[in-house]
Amino acid sequence: MHEMKNLVTVSTPVCKRTAQKDVTMEAGGLPLELWRVILAYLHLPDLGRCSLVCKAWYELILSLDSTRWRQLCLGCTECRHPNWPNQPDVEPESWREAFKQHYLASKTWTKNALDLDSSVCFSLFRRRRERRTLSVGPGHEFDSLGSALAMASLYDRIVLFPGVYEEQGEIVLKVPVEIVGHGKLGEVALLASIDQHCSTTRLCNLVFMPAWFSPFMFKTTSGHVQFDNCNFENGHIQVHGPGTCQVKFCTFKNTHVFLHNVPLCVLENCEFVGSENNSVTVEGHPSADKNWAYKYLLGLIKSSPSVLPTEDPDSLMSLDLESRDQAWSPRTCDIVIEGSQSPTSPASSSPKPGSKAGSQEAEVGSDGERVAQTPDSSDGGLSPSGEDEDEDQLTYRLSYQVRGPRPVLGGSFLGPPLPGASIQLPSCLVLNSLQQELQKDKEAMALASSIQGCLIRKCLFRDGKGGVFVCSYGRAKMEGNIFRNLTYAVRCIHNSKIVMLRNDVHRCRAAGIFLRLEGGGLIAGNNIYHNAEAGVDIRKKSNPLILCNQIHHGLRSGIVVLGNGKGIIRNNQIFSNKEAGIYILYHGNPVVSGNHIFKGRAAGIAVNENGKGLITENVIRENQWGGVDIRRGGVPVLRSNLICFGYSDGVVVGDEGKGLIEGNTIYANKGCGVWMMSSSLPHVSSNHVSYNGLYGVAVFSQKDGSGEFPGGHGAQENFSEDGDAILWETELEKDDDPLRRPVTTALVESNSINHNGASGLYVQSSEALHIVTNVIHANGDRGITVAQSGQLTRVANNSISCNRQSGVKVEAQCKVELRGNGIYDNRGHGIITKGDSTVVIENDIIGNRGSGLQLLPRSDTKVIKNRIHSFRAYGIAVRGRAKALVQENIIFQGKTNKTIFQQISNNRDCVMQNNKFLVFKKKSDTWRLVNPPARPHLDNSLRGPSAAHGGQKVTAMATRITARVEGGYHSNRSIFCTIL
Repeated sequence: MHEMKNLVTVSTPVCKRTAQKDVTMEAGGLPLELWRVILAYLHLPDLGRCSLVCKAWYELILSLDSTRWRQLCLGCTECRHPNWPNQPDVEPESWREAFKQHYLASKTWTKNALDLDSSVCFSLFRRRRERRTLSVGPGHEFDSLGSALAMASLYDRIVLFPGVYEEQGEIVLKVPVEIVGHGKLGEVALLASIDQHCSTTRLCNLVFMPAWFSPFMFKTTSGHVQFDNCNFENGHIQVHGPGTCQVKFCTFKNTHVFLHNVPLCVLENCEFVGSENNSVTVEGHPSADKNWAYKYLLGLIKSSPSVLPTEDPDSLMSLDLESRDQAWSPRTCDIVIEGSQSPTSPASSSPKPGSKAGSQEAEVGSDGERVAQTPDSSDGGLSPSGEDEDEDQLTYRLSYQVRGPRPVLGGSFLGPPLPGASIQLPSCLVLNSLQQELQKDKEAMALASSIQGCLIRKCLFRDGKGGVFVCSYGRAKMEGNIFRNLTYAVRCIHNSKIVMLRNDVHRCRAAGIFLRLEGGGLIAGNNIYHNAEAGVDIRKKSNPLILCNQIHHGLRSGIVVLGNGKGIIRNNQIFSNKEAGIYILYHGNPVVSGNHIFKGRAAGIAVNENGKGLITENVIRENQWGGVDIRRGGVPVLRSNLICFGYSDGVVVGDEGKGLIEGNTIYANKGCGVWMMSSSLPHVSSNHVSYNGLYGVAVFSQKDGSGEFPGGHGAQENFSEDGDAILWETELEKDDDPLRRPVTTALVESNSINHNGASGLYVQSSEALHIVTNVIHANGDRGITVAQSGQLTRVANNSISCNRQSGVKVEAQCKVELRGNGIYDNRGHGIITKGDSTVVIENDIIGNRGSGLQLLPRSDTKVIKNRIHSFRAYGIAVRGRAKALVQENIIFQGKTNKTIFQQISNNRDCVMQNNKFLVFKKKSDTWRLVNPPARPHLDNSLRGPSAAHGGQKVTAMATRITARVEGGYHSNRSIFCTIL
């Protein structure tokens, strides 16, 4: 080594002369590789001196990162691999930087000496005392730690040689000292109870075990303690504020770290194993009194690498659905449709029984309904003008304009879903990166950057009961940790605040992260999966911000909000959970926005038991049960979401469910778009419901049965810590939300319902229902089917067009009012009714392939002030003994060989008064729908309360609905509606 130093010394002038000429470092005629071999023998001080020679030498020293710097880092007995314990096989970005950070951290405890020296007068003239090294062990200067401490002075170093040291009394540290174990970790064991009364101390390379008389291995109340590369077994460590601690590369086996009112403590690269209680408890608000070490710890934290994300948003990956299910990480910007033939498009539905392939003439079924078997049009814009006609017959067409579907999210959701196609999401529904979200939300950025209380980073918590417990106004920040195989990872209660960034929480036997009693903070960028209960559990007025997490493959729900819990749940990926992705109940009231909730084995979002919530701009897709399920007093606001590709219904509103369902795109679900019970009094407004496999909107009134739950689950889940869900009822707040006005009638308003596999809107209800200002277009069966209506069903100002069968069908014993509708170009009749109390007033019934209006036997109908035209058949057809009042209508002739009005028998119950029949005489005749213009008059129609009122908050605890599907359509229940 002496020769190597001489070589370096001799070559230094040569390097200085050549550095300006050639920075590639062929100094003194020696190749660069040979210099690296030579410098690899130098110790740390010599490397530092060489790096100061010149720029070329400095770069050469830096180039030794994977060789000499790695050897120095791994060879240091005071530290371990920089990525221990979470990623010991992954090399750091720079071994030199890792070694530098550890070296600086190891000197924190001595910073107080500089402060003391600078405060003494004439410090420049005072000679600094050299630190002594005191040796303890057999054959050395001292036999025990206590005897060495009795002789120690300020900042002396006490070295314990291999052996077991058991102290029979409490050790009190009165002067700052450094206690270090000699040899490998594990060779020096210390059984003692140490009470620190001095300003600072450091303990390194020791195995701590509790003394026989006390479970406390170490405690301090005001000073600073630093632990490096130590093991702690079966005891307690206690730090009270304003005391501070710095712990690195330590292992805690069944050891409890208790931090009370600490202003700042750092636990870094530590392992916590086999705890019988909490591994770390942070209690009390950080002390306003701060000791000398606070500013140095704060500076050290700010200078070390952060786990805050720095990724480029342009580098975000886009994966197909299957790869996202297998590998959870990347953000998604599009949806790829899988499978072979889509079952949701009317164009792909099979012909009805009794039809003749290729026939273009309408056939009459057993109930008199005409079913046209003409080929479908992909856009539903059916027009009679494209059909072949007999040359000897004249067909007259009125001039009018059919109102088609109104786009909500853009063109991607106006066409049928095609296998393998990619659907581009609008910008409002694309997931942002964590960095983008923090830049937009200054409050979240401030939380993420805050350092207060306890900082725990790059630690491993495993195989025990609890991870971190924060209580009584405590503050804790957790970065880059792994929590696995615990009962729970993190609990935050009693007005405490936590910040969790980039942690891995999995395989907990209960909830992963649990907040109650007004706990809060920021939970961002975490990977939370395979937990036995909810990934995140929010209760009792807790109000966290849950941002950009991956919450997946849970054995229950992804996130649960109950017992007046609140919170903002934003921009998360929640997928492949066994129960609801987000479950809101017992007056839970979160804001759920911008999340992607997909591939769940139950509902995407469930709102039960008086749950609330504002659910907006989420992508809810490919869930096994309902995309959103609302029951038992759930009163959410569901707005501007994309609910698509579900294996059951899009939205389910079950028994006693309420809420506002507004402005959503409900697309390509295999069941109904919206399945609801009219007794639940939902408000369904301004949604785009298209390409669903069965009904667009289905309204039922039959109460749900207590069907079997999948996997043997019961009808109610136990969310109480004490096993009694009734306890939550005593803490529920009054529902005083001014945005939620009482609703007395179920309302379906201003929706675009098109291209669904069965009827656009199906009603089988004993309660009143209002169907107002909807566009019902190109559905695979009828536009509206009223199969049962015990009270009045009001159908007003709707556009009903281009449906595969009749525009509207009213079954027997139904009470229906049709007013102000435009019923155009349907392939069956315009309206067909068996109802005993049907009012048809001021409608435009134009261009339908069957009769404009068909009245079946035993029906009782009032037909007043309508404009009626049939493309090929009669304007009005009365079958059998139908009772009717036909008054003040304008009826246009269709084909030349068809009469305008047909009555099968001489029926005195059919009264005709003041009707106007228009028969054309030549092709040049022109009739237009004017005064008033073509109906519906949507711009002048009254809208419901959703147009003026927003509303807030979400869901409920679902009861399962079992269902039967006959002939491809619903009977009276939802197809696998949902359950938790």
